[in-house]
Amino acid sequence: MTKQVLAAHNQPTNTKAETQKLPKNVHADHFHMPNPARYFLADAKPQGLSQHPPRVLLLYGSLRERSFSRLVVEEAARLLEVMGAQTRIYNPEGLPQTDTATEDHPKVAELRSLMLWSEAQVWCSPERHGSMTSIFKSQIDWVPLNLGGVRPTQGKVLAVMQVCGGSQSFNVVNQLRILGRWMRMVTIPNQSSVPKAFLEFDDDDRMNPSPYYDRIVDVCEELMKFTWLLRDNKDTFVDRYSERVESAEKLSQRVNQRNL
Repeated sequence: MTKQVLAAHNQPTNTKAETQKLPKNVHADHFHMPNPARYFLADAKPQGLSQHPPRVLLLYGSLRERSFSRLVVEEAARLLEVMGAQTRIYNPEGLPQTDTATEDHPKVAELRSLMLWSEAQVWCSPERHGSMTSIFKSQIDWVPLNLGGVRPTQGKVLAVMQVCGGSQSFNVVNQLRILGRWMRMVTIPNQSSVPKAFLEFDDDDRMNPSPYYDRIVDVCEELMKFTWLLRDNKDTFVDRYSERVESAEKLSQRVNQRNL
């Protein structure tokens, strides 16, 4: 390990300015700012590490005026930005059901553009009838496994969350993990499930201090760590022999079968 990386590794984790930006529910004495110097050898990659903030796309699964899955991803976005990420929250309102519009529909084009832009994602859906909502699933259904020979989600880091109207459940996060694997994403081990979500937010739509909030901090922290580790090495981890011998045209035909 180089002297520069060692020095950075041993520096205090949080500056005063960083501490002042923390959401009120976060205990500054116990919060460790994710630092890429802790996870990399700076000279291991000849061209160096990416210098831009990690790009994180957040998706939610409800169109209600007071959508608790949206409130959860807004809390996550605040935390991620404090940790050094650049975030975008996609609003699914106006996104047509799959096969009812063309790919050049503005909401479809926006979603696909954000998918390509992102290096990591946070997915949060309410649980409805024991599963994710159709609003959430439609967003993923509009994203093909292949766009002109480029896989828009392959190798990107994913965190999964859910909100519940009643007691705590893990049906949705389990389904989201399957969906993330199908989209060839790297889903982090940690996850969040917020039971009785209507009790967890104040009148200003900010989440109250609780173990459920602390778990969301855990998830965001872990997402940042995995993103720092993987974003500059993604091409290496997802490089596959079978795909190297397959042309982009054949690949697109195989994974995007319009007659299904």
